[in-house]
Amino acid sequence: MPSQNGERLYVATSLADALAALAERGRAASVLAGATWTMRAPLRHEPQDLSYVAISRIDELRRVDVLDREISIGAGVTHAELANALASLPECSALAQAAGNSANPAIRHVATIGGNLCASAFAAADLVPALICLDAELEIAGTNGSERMTVERFVEIRSGIAPGRLVRRVIVPRKTRRSAHIRLPLRKAGDYPVAIVSLAVTLGPTGVVENARLAVGSVEPVARRWMQLEAGLVGGALDPRHAAEQAERLCGDFSGRDGIEAPGWYRVKVLPSLVRRAVAALHEQS
Repeated sequence: MPSQNGERLYVATSLADALAALAERGRAASVLAGATWTMRAPLRHEPQDLSYVAISRIDELRRVDVLDREISIGAGVTHAELANALASLPECSALAQAAGNSANPAIRHVATIGGNLCASAFAAADLVPALICLDAELEIAGTNGSERMTVERFVEIRSGIAPGRLVRRVIVPRKTRRSAHIRLPLRKAGDYPVAIVSLAVTLGPTGVVENARLAVGSVEPVARRWMQLEAGLVGGALDPRHAAEQAERLCGDFSGRDGIEAPGWYRVKVLPSLVRRAVAALHEQS
């Protein structure tokens, strides 16, 4: 590959610099951060003749700012850095667990939150369902300004976003809630999860669920909320067995994707067990 300012790799030193480089290169450009997804492009038979714009040296993309009402996470923050930054914030347990348990330690120290969100062909991304259940938003920057949208919306449209733009930061609202992230790998070390359940609830003074957001990842090509099950959880107590029974009844909401690690029917079949474990985890949180 040519030098850092060659045609194939440009190392940006600021957000404005990166956006200008992306705009100049158009559809031939690709953002490069941790490169854990990019380096496997040949295995996916994807184009390898792109012009990469590296953003890992941009300081503002490496920051986690914990504010009174929200947490701002730069797109270049790694999974390991994110898990460490959120370790003392119980309202973000689902995201801390997702970041701290994904892949393996080596990957967690280089893979970024922005890369996890933007890898549209990566159905098993851990951070996506965790962010959806926490009602997170993100900011997309371009040379003509910035746009803010929910993570839930972004993953639906990300493959069609015009070139020359990049995810600048992720914003997680701070609320009084309990949350958990439950994943099922076939083996413990470095496996992609067969299925993921991320759940966040707000409880009333008597322990009744007042609000619930439950996201499922890895089962279908794109992570999404399980709204029917959310509605079934609201108004009752945190009862793992009852939640699993409802999930069993509602599993027809999903069409599992076939993959080398598991067939689609199996991904759907394990969902009630993961829901039970998620609700049990919330029940144990104080």
